[in-house]
Amino acid sequence: MSVPLTLLGLLDREPSYGYDLKHDYDAFFARGKPLSFGQVYATLSRLARDGKVVPGETEPGDGPDRKRYVITEVGRGEVETWLLEPVVPDPRLQPLLFTKVVLALMLGRDAAAFLKAQRASHITRMRELTEIKRNGPLMDALLADHGLFHLEADLRWIGLTAARLDSLAEMVENR
Repeated sequence: MSVPLTLLGLLDREPSYGYDLKHDYDAFFARGKPLSFGQVYATLSRLARDGKVVPGETEPGDGPDRKRYVITEVGRGEVETWLLEPVVPDPRLQPLLFTKVVLALMLGRDAAAFLKAQRASHITRMRELTEIKRNGPLMDALLADHGLFHLEADLRWIGLTAARLDSLAEMVENR
């Protein structure tokens, strides 16, 4: 998640105070990992330094004085470019699951037990996501679907790897 670009996108919608940006970010994008106010204001400061936002005049409020931030044309152009760029698929061909299986085999440990435990962990998480999908709001359901699809792919890989474990073990031993 790109916090600076997400905050710029929220500002492209309308000028906002840091407090409001944090609450909008948390409501739409945080999902269990809210931004700290410090991160919001540090990010806004960097965006202002880089000419992507302009802070308004300091305004009195119920609490500390505050500034309404406005996106600049430079910031708007960056958001537009970012929204049109496809997200690059993970280029790594060596995910952590693979690494742990190969290391377990190299070290004479029980790779099949690891795969079995990992499969159980994935199924538990799938149940949790399915519950969120059934009972949560649309945004949570869409995020749960994304997680479920990734877990399904991992489960397919776990099954395929378990079926090929003897061949993989032989290959690792011969290196």
